[in-house]
Amino acid sequence: MVAIRHVTGYAATGAAVLALTLAGCGGGGGGSGSSSSSGTSTPQNSGSTQKATTGSATSMLTTANVAKLGTVVTDGKGYVLYRFDADSANPTKVTCYSTCAALWPAATTTSPGSVTTKGIDKSLVSTVKRNDGSTQITLAGWPLYRYAKDDEPKEPYGQGVDGTWWAVTPSGAKITTPASASSSSSPATTGTGSGSGY
Repeated sequence: MVAIRHVTGYAATGAAVLALTLAGCGGGGGGSGSSSSSGTSTPQNSGSTQKATTGSATSMLTTANVAKLGTVVTDGKGYVLYRFDADSANPTKVTCYSTCAALWPAATTTSPGSVTTKGIDKSLVSTVKRNDGSTQITLAGWPLYRYAKDDEPKEPYGQGVDGTWWAVTPSGAKITTPASASSSSSPATTGTGSGSGY
């Protein structure tokens, strides 16, 4: 009886050691594979989820007068909202994900039906589901975004970036004023300083 217990105990211990060894080997190979896939998904998640909760989740669209641009659409905290030429309005299509979304967090809402407006026709406001499951606000069909380097309300540093990002008017039109050239030189110096904070 005693001998059988010792043999059973050794067998159980041996099986546990073997399982841990195999898990260790599999974990090394799987670790690099999972780190590469988490390298892809983590930035996307941190870009959309973290940004959505810290800077871009809003329940209000309003307007502000921004120097050299005129009247632009902002979120409830006064941050300028932009649209992206690679997206489309009819039908609404979102193309900014992953690394793009880290720099251009979507203007999202947790409650699609409760987005309020001030200075904007409510009938132009809607929402679209993103790949990550969040709900992005649209204006005249265009998905709306913040720019991560806009550190303060009314800063339009995203205006004209790459010739594809534009501040939005209350009607959903893009603002393409030449003033974006002068404002794009400011972010270069300011963006460097603010970039170090990210």
